[in-house]
Amino acid sequence: QVQLVESGGGLVQPGGSLRLSCAASGFTFSMYAVRWYRQAPGKEREFVAFISSAGDVTKYADSLKGRFTMSRDNAKNMASLQMNSLKPEDTAVYYCNVWMSLQNYWGQGTQVTVSS
Repeated sequence: QVQLVESGGGLVQPGGSLRLSCAASGFTFSMYAVRWYRQAPGKEREFVAFISSAGDVTKYADSLKGRFTMSRDNAKNMASLQMNSLKPEDTAVYYCNVWMSLQNYWGQGTQVTVSS
């Protein structure tokens, strides 16, 4: 079955960095685009970043450009999100997402907390 498992979250001080990972299994990872979303307490889930199946196209939420970088390693069935210059407003649960066969697949999420 399709599985997406996020990891790498944690507590970081403002200005710090974290690298999130999304490990995929149960499908041909290299055939599908991957997205990251996040959801802060009391807010709707929002788009963070996109990467194409081959990894040659990336897109980001306008507010995150220049701070977040998404990548993937199809040989390892892994997608990553490098987050730099983190701000308290980046605090959220971060989710990995794949749209496949008319269905959305989500991981369980990983908590990122930016606080001094």
